[in-house]
Amino acid sequence: MSSPKILHVAGWGTCSFYHRATKVLTSLAVLFPSQLRVIEHEFGTRNEYRAWLVDGGFRKTLSNEKAHNHNSSPFVWFSDSEDREISPSNEVSFLGGHDDTLKWCREFCSPSASASDVAEMVNDGYSKDHDYDYDLVVIGGGSGGLAASKEAASLGAKVAALDFVKPSPAGTAWGLGGTCVNVGCIPKKLMHSAALIRETIHADAGAFGTSVEGQDKEHSWETMRDNIQNHIRGLNFKYRVNLREKNVTYLNKLGKFKDAHTLELTDKKGRKSEVTASRFIVAVGGRPTALDCEGGDLAISSDDVFALPKNPGKTLCVGASYISLECAGFLGGLGLDVTIAVRSILLRGFDRECADLIGEYMASQGIKFKEQVVPKKLEKVDGGDKINVTFSDGSQETFDTVLVAIGRSADTEKLGLDNVKISPNPRNGKIPTKLEQTSCPNIYAIGDVMEGCPELTPVAIGAGISLSRRLFGGSTEPMDYKNICTTVFTPIEYGTVGYSEEDAYETFGKDNVEVYHKSFIPLEWSLSGDRAKHQGLAKVLVDKATDAIIGMHFLGPNAGEVMQGYGSAIKKKLTFKELSDTVGIHPTSAEEFVTLTVTKSSGEDAAAGGC
Repeated sequence: MSSPKILHVAGWGTCSFYHRATKVLTSLAVLFPSQLRVIEHEFGTRNEYRAWLVDGGFRKTLSNEKAHNHNSSPFVWFSDSEDREISPSNEVSFLGGHDDTLKWCREFCSPSASASDVAEMVNDGYSKDHDYDYDLVVIGGGSGGLAASKEAASLGAKVAALDFVKPSPAGTAWGLGGTCVNVGCIPKKLMHSAALIRETIHADAGAFGTSVEGQDKEHSWETMRDNIQNHIRGLNFKYRVNLREKNVTYLNKLGKFKDAHTLELTDKKGRKSEVTASRFIVAVGGRPTALDCEGGDLAISSDDVFALPKNPGKTLCVGASYISLECAGFLGGLGLDVTIAVRSILLRGFDRECADLIGEYMASQGIKFKEQVVPKKLEKVDGGDKINVTFSDGSQETFDTVLVAIGRSADTEKLGLDNVKISPNPRNGKIPTKLEQTSCPNIYAIGDVMEGCPELTPVAIGAGISLSRRLFGGSTEPMDYKNICTTVFTPIEYGTVGYSEEDAYETFGKDNVEVYHKSFIPLEWSLSGDRAKHQGLAKVLVDKATDAIIGMHFLGPNAGEVMQGYGSAIKKKLTFKELSDTVGIHPTSAEEFVTLTVTKSSGEDAAAGGC
C-alpha cells in the first residue's frame, strides 16, 4: 500500500490565511485519509513564527528558491516525515503560501481523466511478527464473512471467524451462513419456485395436455418448510466443514470491541473470554427494521416467515421493498389471501416502468394493494389467533399474519464501535468506509454493514475475497461496485443491470439517452389463456454519444438467468451495435434484447409480433 502525502503547514495563531489553508487541508485529510496527512505547526505570535522561519533559517533548509524568499503565513511544504525539522535524508518540496495551497487543493479535488484501478489504503500497521492471537478475525459468518475468512486463510493468514445468531424478536434462530442461506435468498428462491410450480399446475398443465383432474392440488406448507429447512441445515454443516478444511477457526461467540486489537467474546451460556488480532473484518450484515406502531411486536419479518410452523393464512405484507413484494408474491402464488400495504411507491430506486408493471401483474394474480397507508395499530382478536390492523386512513382489517419488510438496519448496535472510534450512520447503523477500510485503519467492513454497499450476497462475497487478497495476497485491485446485476423474484421476475431510465435521464440528460424497448409474450406462456394476457419487457438504455449500453431491464421468466450474461457484457462496455450484431438463441426470451429496433422517442408500437 502506498503511503499518504504528508503536508506540513506552519503559521501564527491569529493569521486568518493560516487558518483558512489549514481548515481546507485538514478537511481533505478527513475525506481522503489514504492520500493525505496534514501536520500543523502553529506559533503563538507573528514574531515567534518569523523567528523560526526567517531568522532561524528554516526556509533555507529547502532547496526551492521560492521558499528562500517566502516570509508570510502560512508556509506549506511536502515531506516524507512528520517531524518539523528537516534532515538531509528527507524528501522535501515547497508548496507555497495561502494562494498556492488553495490552488493545489482545487487540483487535488478535480476529477482525473481516468479512474485509478489501484486501491490505495491507509497503512494499518500490520506486521507478520505481531504478538496477537490471529492475523485476522472476521466478525460475522454470512456469505461475505465466510468468503473473506477462507480467502485470507488460503493466502497463509491465521484466521478466526465469529458467528453468533441473535434470535429474531419472534424467537426464530438459525445456523452458520448468514441471512442469505438461512432467512434470505435461498429459502426465498425455493418458496418462489414452489409458487411457480403450483401456478404451472393450475394455469398451464391442461393447455399443454397434462390432466390434473382427480389429483390433490392442495399445497402443504409443512412439507415445503421441512424440506427447505433440511436443505438449509445441510448447507450450515457444509460451511462448518469448509472452514475446518480451510484452517479457519470457527468461534460460535458474540464479539464486542474493547480496543482496536481486542474483542470481548460471549458464548451462548454467557461465559466471557477475549481474542486479539492484527486486523478485523466486520461482516455482521443487517436485520429487518421493526414496525414502529402500537402492537408492532405482533408482526413477523422475513427472519421468521421461512420457518413458520404452520401456513401463515391471510397475510398483510407491510412495505413496498423487493423483500415485501417477493414474500407477497410467493405467498399469493401458494394460494393465500395477500394484501400489500404501500406507503408511497413500489420498488423505490428501481426502474419505474418496470416497478409499475410488476405491480400490475401481481394485482392481476389476485394480490391486493392498499396504497398510501401505513399500519397505526396492531391488536390480537379472536382469542389471540388473528391480528386486527388499523391503518393510517382509519380503515381496519383482520389478518392471520402481518409480515413487515420496510427496510433493514446494520447489526452494529452492540459491537462496541465507540471503543474504536468508529461512528456508524445513526439512521441505519451502517459503517462508513473507503475501500472497505474504516476510520480505525486495521478494522474493515464488507457487505450489508458497509455504508453505500448494494445489499446483495454476491457483492459481499466479491468484496470479501477482494479485500483479503489486498490484505494478505499483495493485490492492489479494488472491488468494483458498478454495474452489478440483480433480480427481483416477484411473480413476474425482474432482472436489471446499470441505470434505471429515470437515473439515466438525470445523469446523462434525457436528450442524450436512447431507450430501445419491446413488449413480448414469452413462448411458454402462449398456450395458457390467462398467461397470454400478460407480456414481458426488454429495455435497453444507450448513451447516444458513445453507443455504450448504460442499462438493461428484463421482465419475464427466468430473469436472473437471462441477465447474468448480459451483466458481464455491460462490464466490458458493450455497445448497442455489438448487441444488435449478436445472433440470438431461438426461441428464447433472452433473444428479445438482440432484436431491439424500436425506440421510445420514435413513438412506434413496442409490441413484438411473429417469430
